[in-house]
Amino acid sequence: MKKVVLISVGVVIAAIIVLLIVNKATSKEDFAQLETVVQYGRFDINVVVTGELQAEQSVQISGPAKLRTSRSHRFSQIKITDLIPEGTIVKEGDYIATLDRSDATNRLKDLEDEMEEKRNTLERVQLDTTINLRNLRDELVNLEYNMEEAEITLEQSVYESPAVIRQAQISLDKSERAFQQAKLNYRLKAQQYRADIREAKINLAREQRDYDDMVDLISQFTILAPAPGMVIYQKEWSGQKRKVGSMISAWDLTVATLPDLSSLISKTYVNEIDISKIEKGQGVQIGVDAFPDKEFLGEIMEVANIGEQLPNTDAKVFEVVIKLDGVDPVLRPAMTTSNKIVTAVFDSVMSIPLEAIHVEDSIPVVFMKNGVKQVVLLGESNENEVIVENGLKPGDKVLLSLPEEPEKFKLQGEEIIVQIRERTREKKLAEERMKAEAAKVNEQNKKMQQYMRMGGGSTPGTRGSASPNQVSRIKTQEKPEKKVDAKMSTSDSVKVEIH
Repeated sequence: MKKVVLISVGVVIAAIIVLLIVNKATSKEDFAQLETVVQYGRFDINVVVTGELQAEQSVQISGPAKLRTSRSHRFSQIKITDLIPEGTIVKEGDYIATLDRSDATNRLKDLEDEMEEKRNTLERVQLDTTINLRNLRDELVNLEYNMEEAEITLEQSVYESPAVIRQAQISLDKSERAFQQAKLNYRLKAQQYRADIREAKINLAREQRDYDDMVDLISQFTILAPAPGMVIYQKEWSGQKRKVGSMISAWDLTVATLPDLSSLISKTYVNEIDISKIEKGQGVQIGVDAFPDKEFLGEIMEVANIGEQLPNTDAKVFEVVIKLDGVDPVLRPAMTTSNKIVTAVFDSVMSIPLEAIHVEDSIPVVFMKNGVKQVVLLGESNENEVIVENGLKPGDKVLLSLPEEPEKFKLQGEEIIVQIRERTREKKLAEERMKAEAAKVNEQNKKMQQYMRMGGGSTPGTRGSASPNQVSRIKTQEKPEKKVDAKMSTSDSVKVEIH
């Protein structure tokens, strides 16, 4: 029994020893593979952002324009009750969507009631006018008879006493006066009644016009295609696409669009940290997630001067519009794009992966295959690599990770430390000058705003805060030229080799 136990223990110990030996050998083998060769040649600095394809020009498919222009028919929001699938190819006049008619139908019934009321009012005014004017005409006839009777009485009193004659004369004068007053009153009443009828007709016509407008508006709740094309749903401010159940308002009537696929753009947003590197006219390499094997070229067409905060994010971003060169029938609006914006190009420079750089007391160093810890002077970098301005030469092999025993590597290039510190000092001074210039611009803006509040005029060039492009111009004064021709001792281009 003891012999079996001893044999088992021995087997376990032997297995552990074998595993340790194999693991150590494997670790050394893996570690030996983490090296690369200094590359010499062109070096691009890129800003990579995700965007979305859109048509540069498109025809909007909108709800009734009367919802915006009508003063009597206002609806805060109207629901989309039906909508054809996105991507449908339509011809001009084809059905697109239907809007909810419930509120409009209720309003139409109210207008019918109001119009009927105004029609009844007009008929009542017309009847009252007819009756009242007839009574006034009868009164005029009676007054005229009274006046003739007074004339006869006056003629018959010619042989009477002066008092009787005078009394007959007064009666005639009263009759004539009453007749003239009634005649004038008839003309005034006729004008008044005509005005009342005219007002009733105007009110009825207004209600009729509102009713007709509402009927026409409801007929437009069935939305048709204004032109041929492919239907693409409109995006709301939240970024969500409109669909059945979404709401449109008088100030945002667009339901969908018909994009012009002959000219496409990629709309993207660049973080405020990188926006100073972006300029109009820069080249862009564009990839489409749907077709990873294809690559397209483009150019920056617009760069926003004012940042914004997208929904559900904290970072400030700036909208950038990229125009694609040419067209491809496989491309469709709303496809996701990967946009590599080339912000700077350096020719004939050395570069190594960022993983090879190690920082000791703010001094960048690399560990070389030959056992040397080399101080290096670094230049610009992109998302994967960094330019080496001094300390290495093409073909040098450097380790991509920290060696097992870094203390055994011999330090070289201590004279480069002076250049590194001088470069750091210059960079700090440049940043301070940039901040001072930006602060000066902002101070001028504050003074101008105070001057404007006090009733003064405006001075060109002093309005608004410092924009990203202003800051970019300040930085450009301090930055080296983007085209760099480094003089190297070896002109051969060396590719990165990972063993």
